Amino acid sequence: MIRARKPKLLPVVMTRDEVRLVLAQLSADKHLMASLMYGSGLRLMECLRLRVQDVDLSRNEIAVRNGKGGKDRVTMLPEALKPALKEQLRKARALHEADLAEGWGRVVLPGALDRKYPGAPAEWRWQWVFPQENRWTNSRTAEELLGHKDVSTTMIYTHVLNKGGQGVRSPFDTL
Repeated sequence: MIRARKPKLLPVVMTRDEVRLVLAQLSADKHLMASLMYGSGLRLMECLRLRVQDVDLSRNEIAVRNGKGGKDRVTMLPEALKPALKEQLRKARALHEADLAEGWGRVVLPGALDRKYPGAPAEWRWQWVFPQENRWTNSRTAEELLGHKDVSTTMIYTHVLNKGGQGVRSPFDTL
């Protein structure tokens, strides 16, 4: 007995007028991101993860790293978006320089590149094209939370870890 196959449905594609209407509702960087996704075929996370070095304005290309299926690819950069993208890069660079001056301005690098190249997280080429609006810290370990450089020091305080992630409380909360 052979099972019946489900018919493949064609995807629903927005018309150009519908795309224009959607884009008209967006402003500033959101408009640019949506325009890039539409004009370059980027997925949302691919757009959000664009780094400065992935944009080649002279060749009108965008390199997508670790896209769907973990694959890299190169896609086109619409000529009409170049002025807005240049302006976005100018704003992102100014923000990056201000962040560096205040002791921030470092990004997470793929793999172990941050260990291989310790200064790379602060380099302009590794920064995000669309940086986050708010700063955040990546406190993943008890060593970082407690300010320890050596794991053996942290072992003294392992009772904190027995309570899980909710077990760490700020001293300020007990005032």
